[in-house]
Amino acid sequence: MIATVYAYPASLSRDRSGRFVVRFPDLPEALTDGADREEALAEAVDCLSEALMGRIADGEKIPAPSRPMRAQYEVTPDPTVALKAALYSAARAKKVTAAGLARQLRIDHKEARRLLDPRHPSKFPRLAAALDSLGYKVSVTVRHASRPARLPRGDGPSRRVMKTARAVKLRSPK
Repeated sequence: MIATVYAYPASLSRDRSGRFVVRFPDLPEALTDGADREEALAEAVDCLSEALMGRIADGEKIPAPSRPMRAQYEVTPDPTVALKAALYSAARAKKVTAAGLARQLRIDHKEARRLLDPRHPSKFPRLAAALDSLGYKVSVTVRHASRPARLPRGDGPSRRVMKTARAVKLRSPK
């Protein structure tokens, strides 16, 4: 079983004026900053959400998150955006259109289009049902935000986690 965790690695550096700049290696168009580390990482959540919504709106592929390297932070998007990204990716992978999704869910095609629309608010149960109809299960992971998650020694680089209560996992049977 393959699981996709919508948590992307982000690099944090200072620019010439002393502001903290956040870059996402997997999403080069996603770039933000903040006056201090905390503000920059808070802005990174919004930036990541906007980048994912932009990819959906433009019909572009959403890359799977790479593994965070040492000194990178793991940033997660808004939970609804993560679910919409998962639904969009699943529909693309299975070559299911909005009309096909509507037939599977037995709903109006306009409602199915709204589920796939990154700017339209959708409720968690409806998004989970749509993913279920495509053969995917949603699970939510909640971790204490003040304690960074670290990989076990010898198993790879360390991880720092920011707002991991927002992490959404998507599981596909394989």
